[in-house]
Amino acid sequence: MTDGATPTARAAVALLLTAAGLTAAILVFGDAAYIWIKAAHVIAVISWMAGMLYLPRLFVYHCDAKPGSELSETLKVMEQRLLRIIINPALGLAWVLGLWLAWRGGFLASGWFHAKLTAVLLMSGFHGFLSASVRRFGEDANTVPARRWRLLNEVPAVLMIVTVILVIVKPF
Repeated sequence: MTDGATPTARAAVALLLTAAGLTAAILVFGDAAYIWIKAAHVIAVISWMAGMLYLPRLFVYHCDAKPGSELSETLKVMEQRLLRIIINPALGLAWVLGLWLAWRGGFLASGWFHAKLTAVLLMSGFHGFLSASVRRFGEDANTVPARRWRLLNEVPAVLMIVTVILVIVKPF
């Protein structure tokens, strides 16, 4: 796939590859597929969170860079690549694998899972906000000050803590 491929085409290819990998894991590993898919899910979530924690920090630095400067242009490339190459694919994998695990593990009716799903939906919404922000920075149209980006940088950390506690402790 070329760099000029549409986001829809890239998403479709990623989903097809994920579905093929999931199917292959189930066929090859049988009942043991669950733990392999769980491992892949955890890797995807770690990758997604790493990007979600780093991107707002890049925005803090970008706020201090003069539009059109070498630093500003470098940060634009870094932000776009982080989003396109790491964060977006990791989000897709985390969702696809996570929903399969929830279905296969019988968690869809559990209260803790509903709370976790809410936290993940909030994180996904924040992901969308960050994606739009990458576009605004790319157009030199950011209106959010660095101080607010420092505060917004805590959103993924808090949601991640809530999600981990819900998954490990299963309080209800």
